[in-house]
Amino acid sequence: MKKRVLLGMSGGVDSSVAGYLLREQGYDVVGVTMKVWPQDCISRAEDKCCGPQAIADARSVAHSLGIPHYVVDEADQFERLVIDYFSTEYQAGRTPNPCVMCNEKLKFGNLWSKAAALDCDYIATGHYAIIEQHADQAILRKGLDPRKDQSYFLFSLRQPQLRRALTPLGKMTKPQIREIAHSLGLKVADKVDSQEICFVPGNDYKAFLRSHLGENEFHRGEIYDVAGNFLGEHDGIELFTIGQRKGLPGGSPRPRYVVDLDPATNRVIVGEAADLVTDEFEIDRVNWHPVASVAAGVDPGPRSAAAATTDPGNSEEIEVTVKIRYSHPGTRATLTSLEDGRAHVRLHEPQRAVTPGQAAVFYDGDIVFGGGWICRSEAMSRGETFNRSAAPALA
Repeated sequence: MKKRVLLGMSGGVDSSVAGYLLREQGYDVVGVTMKVWPQDCISRAEDKCCGPQAIADARSVAHSLGIPHYVVDEADQFERLVIDYFSTEYQAGRTPNPCVMCNEKLKFGNLWSKAAALDCDYIATGHYAIIEQHADQAILRKGLDPRKDQSYFLFSLRQPQLRRALTPLGKMTKPQIREIAHSLGLKVADKVDSQEICFVPGNDYKAFLRSHLGENEFHRGEIYDVAGNFLGEHDGIELFTIGQRKGLPGGSPRPRYVVDLDPATNRVIVGEAADLVTDEFEIDRVNWHPVASVAAGVDPGPRSAAAATTDPGNSEEIEVTVKIRYSHPGTRATLTSLEDGRAHVRLHEPQRAVTPGQAAVFYDGDIVFGGGWICRSEAMSRGETFNRSAAPALA
């Protein structure tokens, strides 16, 4: 009997071609598009992957491919698991990564109830990542196209999720995908890729937070420099993120950047470019991938990530490559697991703007070894005194 797969169809060219590839590989494909926008936000999401146009495009492609297509209403769950998370992270002085959360909680999480109802064995998506199914584990690898690799966004998936996940685009490039779409005559062949968060119009997260939270929910406070001098006031800690330059007080001979946020006092701390650089940090909620050395194809030495145990109680130092944000090229680091699902990361070369709330994902070559969420230091090392003297006007 054919294996049945539930394909998440966003209405874009990637998931559309994924459906064709799966069908050609002999799978019985069922297309599903998640409706995730509330009824009062339809106009806002019109051109997004979660908007009504996406459903029309996905339905059209499914018809062209000869596969059934369903729409599932996940608006309430999306609001609770993704949008609320997005907002509360900014309120806590962290910079969220909603795509990771959506993959873990919705696409490879809640959607399994729909897959089970349709007697599906797998869930498939158009992610550019490779998931290898071995006898005792699934191994997550980088996609072949380095410009499109999306393994970073899948780091938090657990083994039960990876064991029943398919990513047929992992060994392909974007030009190849578009070529296939053109050969099939799909209307989405030249559809532009979205570079934005699907529920944030114009990528203006500040405007989104104002509309979603309301002005009264913003945590106003004061701006200080790293020496503890008062520089001005701000309209909400939610409006700042590490490395930001805009909206800061002027009057400095050198550019100022946000170098830290203190959610306990709603203080924004600014400094120069050098103050953004760090060589160590901690992560929490670490998800370790049980990668075997034989699959990694490396010498199983004691300092190899692939050969090391993933027991959270293990305190052995492990050499890895870490990406501190999706667009980061990766850098060498030493990883030490701690208690309570935490780990310490020591960077071999200091990096700029290590941002609390973002994911740090670890690789051994092209294999995802695990990852976690960057924490803020318990105490802000900016001195204990703050000098609230006369301040320059905001730029």
